[in-house]
Amino acid sequence: MYSFEPTEEQKMLIDTVARYAHSNLRPASHDADEEGQVPINLIKKGWELGVLQASTPEAYGGFGEHSSVTGVLATEEMAWGDLAGTISVMAPGLFAVPILLAGSEDQKREYLPAIVEGDWTPYSAALIEQHFDYDPNELRTTATIDGDYLVISGEKYYVPFAREAKTMLVFASLSGKTQGFIVPSDLSGIKIGERQKMLGIHALPVYPVKFDNVRIPSVHRLGGENGHDFSPILASYWLTTAAMALGVSKAALEYAIDYAKEREVFGMKVAQKQAIAFMLAEMATEIEAIRVLTWEAAWMLDQGKEEAYKEAYLAYTGAADMAMMVTDRAVQVLGGHGYIREHPVEKWMREGRGFAMLSGMAII
Repeated sequence: MYSFEPTEEQKMLIDTVARYAHSNLRPASHDADEEGQVPINLIKKGWELGVLQASTPEAYGGFGEHSSVTGVLATEEMAWGDLAGTISVMAPGLFAVPILLAGSEDQKREYLPAIVEGDWTPYSAALIEQHFDYDPNELRTTATIDGDYLVISGEKYYVPFAREAKTMLVFASLSGKTQGFIVPSDLSGIKIGERQKMLGIHALPVYPVKFDNVRIPSVHRLGGENGHDFSPILASYWLTTAAMALGVSKAALEYAIDYAKEREVFGMKVAQKQAIAFMLAEMATEIEAIRVLTWEAAWMLDQGKEEAYKEAYLAYTGAADMAMMVTDRAVQVLGGHGYIREHPVEKWMREGRGFAMLSGMAII
C-alpha cells in the first residue's frame, strides 16, 4: 500500500518549484509566448532548483535517487507556471534520464556527471515521427549494424533545442525493436531544418531533424552492446506528459474560478449560474481523477510493477483528453474574454490541444 502523503524532501522540492512557477515562470509566460522564447535567465534559474539533480544518485553527480513520483509532483507544479518554460528547464533530462534509466554503467559515468553538476546546457532527444500511424514502438527511423558501427536513417520532428544541442538521444528501430542511440549533432548526414511553428508552446524551439546514413560507434547504443528495454523510458515520457497536462489544466481551472467569482452579468456573479458551477465542478473532478491515476502509475513504475506500463499509458491518454476539455471550458467560462490574448486561457487551450502529441518532448 502506498501513501498519498509526500515525504519531507518531496514537500521541500515541490514548495521550491511552486514558488519558482508562481514568481518567475507565470509572470513571464505571456511575453515569452508572444516573443517566441523563454528568457535564458529563467531557464537557468529553474535548472538551479535541482529537480534532475535530486533524482540522480551521488555516484553520477546528483544527490538523490530516481523517483517518478517526485518527478510528476515537481513537473505539475512547474507546468502550472508555464509549459514552454517547463520543457526548456527539463531539456537536459531528455538526454540524461534515459541514460540513467537504461544506460550502461560506462555511459552513466561518462555522460551524467557533466550534465548534472554543470550549468544548464541544451541537450535533446528525437523520438516523435510525423506520420499518421506513428507508434513509438514501431518507428520508421531505422538503425542497422555495420561492423563496429551503427547506421541511422530517418526523420524526426518536434525535437527541442535540436539546433543548440551538441548531443542528442535518437530513438530508432533496430531489428524491429525501439532502441536509443547517443548521437553528436555535428556528424555527417544530420540535417536540422527550420524551426517548426506550432499551435501552442510558441516559446519552445523545436525542429525537424533528418538522419541520412549517420554512422555512430556501436558503443553509443543505449545500454551497451545488448541494448535496453524501452518500456520504462516510454512510460516515463507518458507520465511526464500527464503531469504537464495536470499543471496546465490546474492553472486554467483556477483562473476560470477566480474570473467566475468576480465577473458580474445581469446582476449576478457568473459562478452563481448553475450551468457554470456544474461545468467548473466537472473540470475539477476530471483533474483530480487523472492526478490520482498519474500518481499511482508513477508509484507502480518506481516499484517495478508489471502493470506500470499500462497504467502510465492510461494516465497519458486520460490526461490528454482531460486537458483539452478543461482548457476549452475555461475559455467558455470567460466568454468573449476567453478568446483574447489579454487572458491566458486561450494560450492554455492551444497548449491543451497538443498533449496528445507532446509525449517525447520531456521526461522525468
